[in-house]
Amino acid sequence: MALPSGKVPVEVLKNIVFKHLGVERKEVLLSPHIGVDGAVVQIGNKALITSMDPITGALERIGWLAVNVNANDIATFGVRPSFFLSCMLLPPNTIDATVEIVSKQMGAAAKKLNIAIIGGHCETTPSITHLIIVGTAIGITEENSYVTSNGARPGDSLILTKGAGIEGTAILATDKKGTASKAFQPSLSL
Repeated sequence: MALPSGKVPVEVLKNIVFKHLGVERKEVLLSPHIGVDGAVVQIGNKALITSMDPITGALERIGWLAVNVNANDIATFGVRPSFFLSCMLLPPNTIDATVEIVSKQMGAAAKKLNIAIIGGHCETTPSITHLIIVGTAIGITEENSYVTSNGARPGDSLILTKGAGIEGTAILATDKKGTASKAFQPSLSL
């Protein structure tokens, strides 16, 4: 079966990916689940909240997005993100100025959120055509001082504090500004 573009279907995750998660460890309090964008690992009386997300479709502000998208996943646990790591995969012929721009974006975003960038990887990869950043964010909290979407049930009430779909909308508005400008009146500022 050929996979569609975007996220892998739930059936593939359940029937293939989740069956190959290495060994079970008592420190892992929350392992991969559908609809849960992170894991929880107990270290002493603390819990590490971790999450990983790629930025694959953005052209502008990709460094800023990498930090913020991953930090958001930690924040959904009710925990402040503390650390960030990135894997920057660059297409052939990328110039060092591009690495500098993206690194500055990540650094500024991390400073604004009080996050330390603690490591990562950066390489030119001949098989890709555009920059890809895979980020990992980590938060630290007291044990049992986090929430998960794992307990959500149909009929639960949710409080929406900001616009839904804002990440995807922001990427599309930035990267497809010319196309969007044709679809909307000039008075709309993109």
